[in-house]
Amino acid sequence: MSALYQRRRKRTELNLVPLIDVLVMLVFFAFVTMQFRTATTLNIRLPKVDTAGRNAFSGPVTIGIDKTGALSFNGKNATDEQLTSLLGQLHDQDKDIPVLIRADEDTPLKKVTFVMDACRKAGLNKFSLQSR
Repeated sequence: MSALYQRRRKRTELNLVPLIDVLVMLVFFAFVTMQFRTATTLNIRLPKVDTAGRNAFSGPVTIGIDKTGALSFNGKNATDEQLTSLLGQLHDQDKDIPVLIRADEDTPLKKVTFVMDACRKAGLNKFSLQSR
């Protein structure tokens, strides 16, 4: 009878796999439900560029944008469609040609981003924005 009453206690085990699964799901849920603030909701004041003008630009293509949003390509007035076609022709000649974008400080951001996007769509990724 003494053999029947002597039972060995099983060592308790902690199964970690389900705990890790639950933890991963909680982290995933936190990231999915998190609200990220966009630049439009934040009050951002852009800094002045202190290093402007120190780097020399060596390229034959200049796109100008005045404060009203009017475009010029190498000093000649151009519309949005003309600029897009000129940039496409430029890419056919040389895809690595640098492009300088000269925008007035009061130019709407929408117009500057349009020009940058037109350069990217044409395959011209070497563009820079001139500042003072």
